[in-house]
Amino acid sequence: MKPELTLHQRTLTLTRFPVRKNETLQAWDAADEYLINYCHAMELDPQRPVLIINDNFGALSCWFANQAQVTTVTDSFITQQAITNNLNENNLPAIAIIDCLAELPTNPQLVLIKQPKNNRLLSWQLQQLCHLLSQDCVVITAGKVKEIHSSTLKLFEKYLGGTKTSLAVKKARLIFTTVNKSLAAPMPQPTSWTVPEHDLTITNYANVFSSDSLDIGGRFLLDFIPSKPQYKDIIDLGCGNGVIGIKAARLNPHANITCVDESFMAAASCQENAQLNLASTEKFDVMVANCLDNFNNQSADLVLCNPPFHQNNTITDHIAWQMFCDAQRVLRPHGELIIIGNRQLKYHEKLNRIFTKVDTIGHNDKFVVLRATK
Repeated sequence: MKPELTLHQRTLTLTRFPVRKNETLQAWDAADEYLINYCHAMELDPQRPVLIINDNFGALSCWFANQAQVTTVTDSFITQQAITNNLNENNLPAIAIIDCLAELPTNPQLVLIKQPKNNRLLSWQLQQLCHLLSQDCVVITAGKVKEIHSSTLKLFEKYLGGTKTSLAVKKARLIFTTVNKSLAAPMPQPTSWTVPEHDLTITNYANVFSSDSLDIGGRFLLDFIPSKPQYKDIIDLGCGNGVIGIKAARLNPHANITCVDESFMAAASCQENAQLNLASTEKFDVMVANCLDNFNNQSADLVLCNPPFHQNNTITDHIAWQMFCDAQRVLRPHGELIIIGNRQLKYHEKLNRIFTKVDTIGHNDKFVVLRATK
């Protein structure tokens, strides 16, 4: 039975993406319900767009799809696919779905925001909205009570305008912000820093993991990237800012390097970092995708991966498992998957289920680096 969201005599069938067997996680939360209930009685102008930002799996986008001109903004390729799938599942009209770096529609009447986990992204989005919105635009943000702090509200007041909150319902809360155009300021540039020991200059957009320094897992993995003449095709899976793929390209200048991430901001950062750090990007490619969905079987010799252990605010290992399975499918015989993970995650147990051989090639007090051979 597919999960359903029923409010105000309307029912939506909503699923997460990618669809998995025995799915137990619903594709909406109490904040989605609160926001929909609050906006239910609003009279919307069909001539002015509704802007939805950070919708997770399409609950908000589907609810408003046949009520107004809807544009949904997300940094996630997976979210884009989820929204499209759920619109089709519910026989709803298509809406505009754009990434965070795309140009926003002008003169929206209503902006609905799901509070992102990353405050850097929230600040960046609020500054973007302050430039765009007219003062009569209604701006409502929804989030979990435990994640809305006084520091969060100060971001709204600093970058967009006067802010107040609702009472809590089902551990969710709404944030109401009045647009103050006098707060508009130049948009911040991506952060940039150097990694001297590897002669790298790294640039990050707002939603890329570890915004102003190289994350400690990625830094440790850099020392275990191999250089072999037999590598023809190398993949940096979940590339983030691309530092792993760039290092692999330097060590294997004869190989084709493909960096893959589901974040549009990550892909943009990776592309810019390749231009900054490589003498040539002729053999360096960047893709936005759900893991390795678009890759042919037995098409790579080496996959490098620093897998995430959460999706949005949910801690889970299913993303890592999908990455491992996709890598096993895409690797040629005797190909290698090299990953890094926290020691307590016990990734070697999962890898042993699908690979011929799994070796520990590096470790410290926090991390372990594993090489799985097909």
